[in-house]
Order: sequence, then C-alpha cells, then structure tokens
Amino acid sequence: MGIIGVQLVVSLLMASLMQKLVPHYSIGRWLLCNGSLLRFRHPSDEELRTLAGKQKPKQRRDRRQNGVTESKPETVPKDIKLSLESTPIKPLDALVLRYYLDYQWLVDFVMYATLVYMFTEVYYSLLSIQSEVNVGVLWCLLTLVFGIKVLVSMMTHYFKTEEGAERSVCLIFAFLFLLIAMLVLVVREEYLEFGLEPGFANLYENLRVFFRQLGLDNIWPYSVARLIFKLSLVGLSSFIGACLTFPGLRLAQTHLDALKMTEDKPLTQFLLYANFLSPVIILLLWVKPISRDFVISAPYGSEKVEL
Repeated sequence: MGIIGVQLVVSLLMASLMQKLVPHYSIGRWLLCNGSLLRFRHPSDEELRTLAGKQKPKQRRDRRQNGVTESKPETVPKDIKLSLESTPIKPLDALVLRYYLDYQWLVDFVMYATLVYMFTEVYYSLLSIQSEVNVGVLWCLLTLVFGIKVLVSMMTHYFKTEEGAERSVCLIFAFLFLLIAMLVLVVREEYLEFGLEPGFANLYENLRVFFRQLGLDNIWPYSVARLIFKLSLVGLSSFIGACLTFPGLRLAQTHLDALKMTEDKPLTQFLLYANFLSPVIILLLWVKPISRDFVISAPYGSEKVEL
C-alpha cells in the first residue's frame, strides 16, 4: 500500500518524539510560563493588619448561630494603600487553570502536526508523489478535530451554569452565524470562490460509482443530495460559530488591553492590528475578484504579473 512508506515512518517518529519530549519540553507550557506573564500575590493577614493599623486579637471572639460556633471575621478599610507584589507565572500556578492541560496538549500537537505537514509538502514537491496518501493532511484534520473538541467542552461548561446568560449568548450567536452561513451559500461562485459546486459534483459521482460497485442503485438525486450537503455545512458553521463566541469576545478584550499597554509603541500596535485583522485578510482571499484579479494576476503598470 502507498501509505506504508516514508510518511508513515515520519508520523510514527513524530508521535514518539511528542510522547517523550512534551513532559519535559512543552511549547504550550513555555508560552505561559516563560516569565512574560505575571500574577499578583495575595497579601497575608498579618500584612493587612499592619496596613490597617490593627493588632492581632489576643483571644478569639466567637459567636453562636443555631448552636454552631463561628469565628468573627476581621475587616480592613477599603482605602488602605495596598501594593500587590507580582511574580512570574510558574507551571504549578497554571495547573489550577481550567482547561490548561487541554491547551498545553493542543498547542504541542499543533507544533508537531505543522512539522509533519511541512515534511510531507517537501516530500511531495521533491519526489513528485502521486499515489500515496498525504499523511500531513490527516494530521491537520486531527488538529481541527481536537480543537473543536476543546471548544465543545468549553461551550458545555457555559451551558451548565445556573444563571443561563452564557447559554443565551451562545444561542444568539449560533442563530446569527446560521443566518450568515445561509447568506454566504446564496452568493454565486463568480464572487466567492469556494469550489463547492465542482467539489460536490465530483464527490457525488465517486459515491455513485462506489455504490454501484456494492450493488446499490438507490441513491438520492443530485439536487436532494446537494441540498442536504449545504444544510449540513450551514449547521456545522453555526455550531462552530457558537463555540467561538466567548473565545472571540475574550480575544477582543485582550486586544484592547494590549493596545492600552502599548500606547507609546506604534510598531507594536501595528503588529497587534495586523495580528487581529489577519483572519479578515485570509477571508478576503476567497473573494474571486480580489484573489484572481489583484493577487494571482497582479496589475503592474500596463501589464499583469502572474503569480
């Protein structure tokens, strides 16, 4: 078989390296615990008493409520001059964060999947392989599946809250993305170059030949199958959009905080804006007039340069 070859060996080697190296050298753990992120240390009771000008009580004053003895809580004024000490985040500090282990494993898997994909692309370009299965694409699909799994677990956590506000926000954005996906599918191929029509026609023809080889002639008509395919895409887009609702809001808030912290650094702000708008630029490449007329056939004076 074509899959039993160099690509399989590289995949097994990369999986073995990931299993052996991740506990000791993790790119996900380094991104959080390299010293760039800080946390504030909670002040002790003795420090709060000193700032408030109070002394430690010599004897505990208890109070009884329904037969249960409770210690009287100590209070401090709100206007005390409290300066919190900052310290870099360490791996032990990050372990208490929810989904930290999922984040660490996903980031490490993305790095190794990228290495496998780069190797397969070089392998295909140098040897002109035609019959083998591209294992790098399978690693990319696994990355997509694992990422969606983490997003689903996060959205499930929002749905389990008692207030229900997060659940309502997720449902509202799900219907919003449902409407946007339906509007996008209505646009003709002359403007949005998704390639859904020729791709689905090729898939439908291959499935029809496959079912005929199995002796099954009863297959859905092309129009019905295309409608079901598009409705499935709309539902999947709505679901992924709902999963990305709160991560997107958090990303926007982080972007605003980063801009406030770098008001005196125009170059850093430019990079932050480029990072924030990069998904929009990638989406514009699907617009056929832009991708075909200005990217592939770039105008250069009176001539056009083919890229």
